[in-house]
Amino acid sequence: MKQVYYLKNALKFLVPKCWYRNKASNILKAYESSKDTYIEDRVNYYNKLTSSFTLPESENELKKEKNIPRTLKIKNFKKYEGTTYFFDILDIIRHFPQEFRFRYEAGDVTYVPELPTFIKSRPVSNNENSVVLKLNKVRHFNFIDDSFSFEEKKDMAVWRGAALVPQRKQVVEKFYNHPLCNIGQVSPIEGNPWEREFLSIEDQLKYKFIICLEGNDVATNLKWAMSSNSLCILSKPKYETWFMEGRLVAGKHYVEVKDDYSDLPEKLQYYIENPDEAKAIIKNAHDWVEQFKDERRELLISLLVVEKYFNYLQ
Repeated sequence: MKQVYYLKNALKFLVPKCWYRNKASNILKAYESSKDTYIEDRVNYYNKLTSSFTLPESENELKKEKNIPRTLKIKNFKKYEGTTYFFDILDIIRHFPQEFRFRYEAGDVTYVPELPTFIKSRPVSNNENSVVLKLNKVRHFNFIDDSFSFEEKKDMAVWRGAALVPQRKQVVEKFYNHPLCNIGQVSPIEGNPWEREFLSIEDQLKYKFIICLEGNDVATNLKWAMSSNSLCILSKPKYETWFMEGRLVAGKHYVEVKDDYSDLPEKLQYYIENPDEAKAIIKNAHDWVEQFKDERRELLISLLVVEKYFNYLQ
């Protein structure tokens, strides 16, 4: 999958820049004649700007440090951080005039920038300067087809990952040996004795419950887990991405537990005993995931998010 992603993005450099601008112009003009409230809602959710702003002529353009905000013209945009961030930002901004300036920050952004900035992740509230784009999508928007029914799965919860941040360490330590859980970190970390064997996504799909623990920002596994036939278990999201985690409804799209997961065993037992309620939540999770699979609509929304940004830029 990643090889195809890199190949497709590399081949796009062979296409003249004017082709992308003409394509965006045609897409946006067509949308003007048939506006859609669903699309408008998502655009305004990702881009909450309501007033004009200015940017410095350039900001950190030549610095080599990772994960810092940068301001530059589209024509000067190049890879400073990870390749996927570079490709995903370029895939949208190349549709606009090369002289336009913008501000962006790659990586796991958990604060709100002082100036309007394109980012992958943001806090779920008070985030007006955080303009969300669909970034690092080859990793995060990895939906799956689950061949196991809920009834066929083990009556247990599963999680694998790196237990580096406090919440993850707390949950792994608490439930590492719990009979309803198969939880562990996938590589040895000094001072954390909770290592378990690697489990592929296919292996994890054999469990009725998938724990989705936020790490540096969002829970990376939430997107593929919500496309599975397992029930997602998580505490109320504190960060969000293009997936709009902040709009997920507890009891409808996922099972919410306390921040310290102290009520996890009782929640697992309840849904083991009430499978129809579990399957109703799983169905709603599938419906949520479906809205991100229409590539043409996703491109349109991305273009509108960026167009709105440039419309407010003075």
